[in-house]
Amino acid sequence: MNIKEIILNKEAGKRAFLLGNEAIVRGALEGNISFFAAYPGTPSSEILDTFSAIAKDAGVYVEVSSNEKIAYEAALGASWSGLRSMTSMKHVGLNVAADAFMSTAMNGVKGGFVIVVADDPSMWSSQNEQDTRLFAKLANLPVVEPSSPDEARLFAKELFELSEKFDTAVVLRSTTRLSHMRGEVVFGPLPERTQAGKRASGDFSKNPEKFVNLPLNARILRLESLKRIEKIREEFNHKFNYIEGDKSSKVGVIASGLAYAYVKEALSWLDINDVKILKLGTPFPVPFGLLNEFFNGLERAIIVEELEPVVEEQVKTWAFDKNIKVEIRGKDLVPRYYELSTDRVVTSLAKFFGIKSPVDIERAEFIEKNIEAKIPRRPLVFCPACPHRNVFYVIKKVTGYNGIYPSDIGCYTLGYYPPMKLVDTSTHMGSSIGLAHGISKALEGSASKKPIIATIGDSTFFHAGLPALANAIYNRSNFILFVLDNRTTAMTGHQPHPGTGYSISNNGKEIKIEDIAKAMGADYVEVVDPYDMKATEQALRKALSVNGVSVIVARRECALLYASRVRRSGQKFKRYVIDEEKCTGCKTCILTFGCPAISWNSDKKKAFIQEDLCYGCGSCVSVCPFNAIHEGE
Repeated sequence: MNIKEIILNKEAGKRAFLLGNEAIVRGALEGNISFFAAYPGTPSSEILDTFSAIAKDAGVYVEVSSNEKIAYEAALGASWSGLRSMTSMKHVGLNVAADAFMSTAMNGVKGGFVIVVADDPSMWSSQNEQDTRLFAKLANLPVVEPSSPDEARLFAKELFELSEKFDTAVVLRSTTRLSHMRGEVVFGPLPERTQAGKRASGDFSKNPEKFVNLPLNARILRLESLKRIEKIREEFNHKFNYIEGDKSSKVGVIASGLAYAYVKEALSWLDINDVKILKLGTPFPVPFGLLNEFFNGLERAIIVEELEPVVEEQVKTWAFDKNIKVEIRGKDLVPRYYELSTDRVVTSLAKFFGIKSPVDIERAEFIEKNIEAKIPRRPLVFCPACPHRNVFYVIKKVTGYNGIYPSDIGCYTLGYYPPMKLVDTSTHMGSSIGLAHGISKALEGSASKKPIIATIGDSTFFHAGLPALANAIYNRSNFILFVLDNRTTAMTGHQPHPGTGYSISNNGKEIKIEDIAKAMGADYVEVVDPYDMKATEQALRKALSVNGVSVIVARRECALLYASRVRRSGQKFKRYVIDEEKCTGCKTCILTFGCPAISWNSDKKKAFIQEDLCYGCGSCVSVCPFNAIHEGE
């Protein structure tokens, strides 16, 4: 049974084992969603992927937008047209959408509007660690966080009603662990329209006082948003939150979101039963009425939440204002950095209760480090046949590291690692072009003659590269930009983008990167196939002679997509071999090119190609200085 059949199951009460992200999609369908737009970003990508799989059969318009701001605006536009809508993104995606997010937080909605943001504590696949709950609090928007996949389904469903009831957008905060964990999910009923797969149509009614943020209107909307959040606070006293455990206990634990699951398991490990627990699903606004009930009779309490003290600050402020004489602990015992785990929560609670932890975390970490030291490290490398490898190899060959190499967020950031080592900067989406321009201008008139060669992916180029490139050309910058066009958004799961010509709900229209560069007035534009390293080298050398902004589009399909298509068709890859007679053991193919399909025979002191890893691109033929690699039979 595929994911479409599972998610669209019409049987209420059906149980399924789903990812948290998949459960969010099911909940949105149960909530009668009509419109979904997103830009992929781990750990949120499966929400988009799952919606893409069911779009036509569920009657939901699904869009892979150019970036998160545009996705947010599209979904909000659908909401203002009366449709229940949703957008999803990772935490740094909210930074991109921040202007729209902050500006429209006051405007309210027409159809329910849910903003799903997946945080990434411990930065497993992100460039920073931030807490979306702070953003929601800043925007004065309510935020909920589930503690399990089934709760993710329930919250996603009910938030549409909450959104419409209080005329507000709402934030559903997930984290990497919740998004990617699997759990049992009990299905609710699907609306008849969804079961029939019928698309809903909206109707936009003019209301400029609500939708136009001139100061005249915004001042009124601001006051309304403050009143609204207090009404929602009252609602949260009996929705998404509850008190459990020993209600006569003098000791309490407030657990927010997924931290609740860690707390429950940790208390079991510590064999502690006589404790009162406030299970909090709404970190903002915290329900003060429920706090009154929870703190009644308590002497001590600890707040367990992941990352920032969002709940802690609200609770302590409330307790101070109410003159509540209860000792409240939080981030003095619970780490503020990286994701929580049962081990970490056990340690924090053991300190709070003044008992010995059954888990010696320091000893466990010591053993782990010693074991890691004895295990051979597996370097991060480009996939076999990855076209990005060829581009970096050519850059290295031509410039000999005598250059400045700003890069961006994507698979190509792996160019940071040996044997390429050609990534000097990479901070956020689109940063390669902006930083290349700034460095270029900073070096004007200096003695430095180092070329500046920036790299950016095709999807990232459409996401955040366009304004930066226009700015660089307009201000007469001087650098080379390689747009690594592998025809997909590879790093997050092969979603489409405007350069592919493919979209979820229709055929789309392909926008060629080279046409954009030419229209913007780039001083030199060339398209190359990175598998043709001679042509790629010639283009780079020509660009180095140009004074201005040069754009080289290195276009070749992602190797994983190519390999998948070949396997499905039943065809075989071309086979390449290394002639042991010609191989001198120089290791150029390994140490400078770094294809994982090429290995070393320590007995023979020769390189060899692992047939099961080779996708037959033949790039290594151009790399060997002794012509020892050739196509096999």
